[in-house]
Amino acid sequence: MWAIIKVPLYINGGGMRYSSSSKNGCNSFVRGRKYSVKMCSAPAQNVEVLVKSKIEPLPIMVILFELGLFYFDVKVNGCTGKMGRAVLEASIAAGLQPVPICFGGPQDEGKTVEAGGKEIIVHGPSDRENLLSSVFEEHPNLIVVDYTLPAAVNDNAELYCKVGVPFVMGTTGGDREKLYKTVVDSKVYAVISPQMGKQVVAFLAAMEIMAEQFPGAFSGYSLQVMESHQASKLDTSGTAKAVISCFENLGVSFDLDKVQLIRDPVQQVEMVGVPEEYLLGHAFHMYHLTSPDGTVSFEFQHNVCGRSIYAEGTVDAILFLAKKVKLKEEKRIYDMIDVLREGNMR
Repeated sequence: MWAIIKVPLYINGGGMRYSSSSKNGCNSFVRGRKYSVKMCSAPAQNVEVLVKSKIEPLPIMVILFELGLFYFDVKVNGCTGKMGRAVLEASIAAGLQPVPICFGGPQDEGKTVEAGGKEIIVHGPSDRENLLSSVFEEHPNLIVVDYTLPAAVNDNAELYCKVGVPFVMGTTGGDREKLYKTVVDSKVYAVISPQMGKQVVAFLAAMEIMAEQFPGAFSGYSLQVMESHQASKLDTSGTAKAVISCFENLGVSFDLDKVQLIRDPVQQVEMVGVPEEYLLGHAFHMYHLTSPDGTVSFEFQHNVCGRSIYAEGTVDAILFLAKKVKLKEEKRIYDMIDVLREGNMR
């Protein structure tokens, strides 16, 4: 998925309505266990949407906003469109309105879809550089949001930087060192974060502070990591990698190859405790620390059901980046911790 948003002029003022209520309804990561530290997020319910989208999930699709363009990159093989729809609904709820242009795969070229009461025409993937350039020329406030595949990260970033369009990179994986170098060399504005969920990012920030202030506090401890995601997620979670890095700075030795990836739906329900309705969209993580003599243990857990937490965080990242572009800030590369520190989240 790509998403490009042209930000409204009233970004720094009012005019946006968004309300939601949520329940913490996730089951425990491993049934029957008690945890020292637990974080659990469930998707928002009763969201007040200003313009409700009627988009059906498509395998590959791009939606252009009057606040930008939504692109489901052609490299999102087998994508159901669920993350894209979540970001679309969150964007509409935040006051962003779609315009009738979208990009898709060859099988979708020429189709029309309905979003926000407008007909959106699907264009094929050919000549995407010229198309993106012309869209950026017509809508100079565009911001691209990327949720594609790990293998597509670097090629997509090179495209955005070549065209000169600011972007939010939510896709994990790829060559991260090359990604940052590409952005630095191009001087394009970007928010790059493997985790868009604001509350999870806050947890990560707390872990980083602990690792910085108390290095070696868990020296000698062993670590077990288990993470469960929908079967379509192929790689190890970027969030898990970040948390593991913090534990390593705290003195724990761990091999990333030992992360237990749960992708089987039966195991996810019976062993992990994922609600069946969220098998196609969840992120359950557990980190278990044990002292050398086995007498002390710590467990950290965060469970996310659905995609709303990422969609809402993505909209905040879009608005944050648009402000930085407008102010012509000297700093060009940001992450979600920068977004949190700004303190202007909805």
